[in-house]
Amino acid sequence: MPNGAKMLEALNTGQVDVVLIALPPGSENAVQLARRLREESPVLIILLSSRREEADLVMALELGADDCLTKPFSQRELLARVRALLRRRQMDARAGKAQGVRAYRFDRCELNLNTRRLITHDKAHTALSNGEFNLLVALLGADERTLSRMPFLELSRVHDHEVYDRAVDVQIMRLRRKIEGEYSKPRCLLTVRGAGYRVGVPVEPVY
Repeated sequence: MPNGAKMLEALNTGQVDVVLIALPPGSENAVQLARRLREESPVLIILLSSRREEADLVMALELGADDCLTKPFSQRELLARVRALLRRRQMDARAGKAQGVRAYRFDRCELNLNTRRLITHDKAHTALSNGEFNLLVALLGADERTLSRMPFLELSRVHDHEVYDRAVDVQIMRLRRKIEGEYSKPRCLLTVRGAGYRVGVPVEPVY
């Protein structure tokens, strides 16, 4: 990216797994960018330093970087570091230790939790109400479990109390209209008679 603004724009409009930030001597802008990025996003960060001083490594760790490389380094080494970080994150996710899911991908759709944007199968950016967003997050994070209304309500109350009682049914209907190709015959958001709701397609968390 040519500058920090472009990088932040890319993070807000798509999915980024790893960010590389160069730290030339005396670069306050790069330091501020790394600090802001860590405060706003769980994305993996690798800092690239032009000096081999211990202070640079200490600063990188204090900024919350996941790794630090000092120049000169080969593309092969950089690629190996990136793969190692991604592998570690996947292992943490399988062990239930991962924090800060950034998005969920399902049935050619993607829900970005940072921007609260839903990208549907036709690549359209679809607006969600708070209630719709909270319910969808609860369903996608339920690991294929069926959620009844009451646990569903508790899990979905992330940001507010808009979702309540049988309003869940209305929110599900609205979500189906926005997500399903044919909402009268849903395949993503399924009703389990007498039990609640569940997701009927594979869900991929994005960390």
